[in-house]
Amino acid sequence: GAHRDLLSFPTRRSSDLPVLRRLPEVVVNRIAAGEVIERPAAVVRELVENALDAGASRIDVTLRDGGCSLLQVVDNGRGMTADELTLAVERHATSKLPDDDLVNIRSLGFRGEALPSIGAVSRMTITSRARGSDAAWALQVEGGKQLPIAPAALPEGTRIEVRDLFFATPARLKFLKTPRTESEHVRDVLERLAMAHPGVAFS
Repeated sequence: GAHRDLLSFPTRRSSDLPVLRRLPEVVVNRIAAGEVIERPAAVVRELVENALDAGASRIDVTLRDGGCSLLQVVDNGRGMTADELTLAVERHATSKLPDDDLVNIRSLGFRGEALPSIGAVSRMTITSRARGSDAAWALQVEGGKQLPIAPAALPEGTRIEVRDLFFATPARLKFLKTPRTESEHVRDVLERLAMAHPGVAFS
């Protein structure tokens, strides 16, 4: 009986089968964002760890609506050139594995996932001025779409503004708590990072 049942199923033509294809980069980044970015506190952790890896001695974090409408991290680290800024928002681009050695990792992050993932689900602006440079540059990414890089004004270091978090993935907005709760999560992340790095000034 089971054998006859199997034979009775309609056969699928090869034209009905789904086609194997490479996902667009924007979709890949949004999938990655689901793994990397759960809530505003996760964005803060990723950006502050980047600032620490950049050698910052001061890191200022600004929130609005628990980080959902605005989240800004400013540091006085080594900053980035225009070319580095453009590369920083591409997946798996990192300065933290200079010799591809996965054993001796000496940085807080190294996968090159954070910035493209954040940019895929928000309106992100990165402004940076490399140490020793007389020029700053700004790069905007809106829902994964990169806009042309432009000259900007900034002291040495980096400022990252993340606005309208999860506007590009509305389903994730349902999982966010009240602004007060999200702010408390951010505060918890910052306190842990600050205790682990007593030589860095946080606000």
